[in-house]
Amino acid sequence: MEPGESSYAKQRSQFPVAFLAGLIIVAILVGGIVLVVLHTRNDSTGAARKLPFGPSEQAYAERVHFRDIRLAHATNFLNQDFTYVGGTISNDGVRDIRALEVEIEFRDALNQVILRETQELVVPGTDPIAAGQRRDFQVTLEHLSSEWNQQYPSIQVTGLLLQ
Repeated sequence: MEPGESSYAKQRSQFPVAFLAGLIIVAILVGGIVLVVLHTRNDSTGAARKLPFGPSEQAYAERVHFRDIRLAHATNFLNQDFTYVGGTISNDGVRDIRALEVEIEFRDALNQVILRETQELVVPGTDPIAAGQRRDFQVTLEHLSSEWNQQYPSIQVTGLLLQ
């Protein structure tokens, strides 16, 4: 320190450097948040696409059967409830299934739908279910109402991509 220079003046001269470093850190954080939001938004729009379900897919859906349906219930250490629906998809037709979307419905004692969930059981780009073949599936559901009638859910095909 030179004579007559105070520590206050030295701190004041370092302020622009610290301020600039803080701005850079904030800019990096904001940029990261923007990238995460854009990436999440792109993923959700991809999930919103529907599989085809025209007349030919509807006719073939009669050949897709769900067998050996099983239900299980679990609670994790955070006291969150999960219901697992599992079973076997049977492709009893003559074409391979490249993608399969279903709607799972749970009902109450008055036969009103209390939970409707759409799931892709066979995702495009994975191994198709060949004609005459079977494949196991499992779906995890949260927040199943206590008003559920304790019956097996209905499972309906709502989208098919055939080979």
